[in-house]
Amino acid sequence: MAASELTTPWNDALATFLEHLAGERRLSPRTLDAYQRDLDTFGDFLAVHHGRLPDLRALGKLSSRDFRAFMASRRRDGLSARSLARSLSAIRTFFDYVKRRWGIDNPALSLVESPKLTRTAPKPVSENAAKMLIAETALRGQPDWVSARDTAVLLLLYGCGLRISEALSLTGNDLPVGDTLHIAGKGNKMRVVPVLPAVAEAISHYVEACPFPVDRDFALFRGLRGGALSARSIQSLMQDLRGRLGLAETATPHALRHAFATHLLAHGGDLRAIQELLGHASLSTTQIYADVENARLLAVYDGTHPRARKG
Repeated sequence: MAASELTTPWNDALATFLEHLAGERRLSPRTLDAYQRDLDTFGDFLAVHHGRLPDLRALGKLSSRDFRAFMASRRRDGLSARSLARSLSAIRTFFDYVKRRWGIDNPALSLVESPKLTRTAPKPVSENAAKMLIAETALRGQPDWVSARDTAVLLLLYGCGLRISEALSLTGNDLPVGDTLHIAGKGNKMRVVPVLPAVAEAISHYVEACPFPVDRDFALFRGLRGGALSARSIQSLMQDLRGRLGLAETATPHALRHAFATHLLAHGGDLRAIQELLGHASLSTTQIYADVENARLLAVYDGTHPRARKG
């Protein structure tokens, strides 16, 4: 590395890193924003902690005490353990890139432990609640095409296990919907998702009812004014539906994706197949649904078996 590069300012190094994430790793805009927020916060801390923003040479000389002081400051700001872990992960990824790109290594970062995380169990809606949510969507007094749109989106979440962002990323290029959909998930990882006839029919009904022309390169699901439907609109829809049906606040759009996994598992689905359908990189992520189902079965046993009741 040229000696002049050692004085590359923090902001320039960060901009180069973010360009790498966007261009080479093709991360989503939302993920890029998260990286930038975490690293901007780290840079702001260093500017106060050391009196100025670091250059590349200074990055290699940061001590483990510097990193721990940053983590402590974020804890005082009220950041959760999960958010702290994400922030530290962003810093590690940045320093890995700095080492590959400029040859600047900082072994002190490896001495900093990530916060211990407690895994939160998913809270799926029940099979009956999922059916009621989808049925109630058509009874809200909305225009026919809006009801058809909302029904199609919820069926994609529950019938195909999509994330909201994945469902709303569909475009006219995905039509006509056949037996499968090709979905770009987290990290732009592609997966093939089977489509139930009821889901395909719901999408077809929406397309026929939609007052806006289908553009092959534009969002399939439209808002009231013709723009791309937002995730916030679907969150508001679920908020209204759970209020109408008296469901818990945990009945969110993502709870339908959780329900997709747990209901498949309850009816004999294979854990590895469910991993592929959900687009999880690790089986351990999918394993949590098995834990939820086991807990449910134990609760049923404890509540119904005569020996369990006597115990």
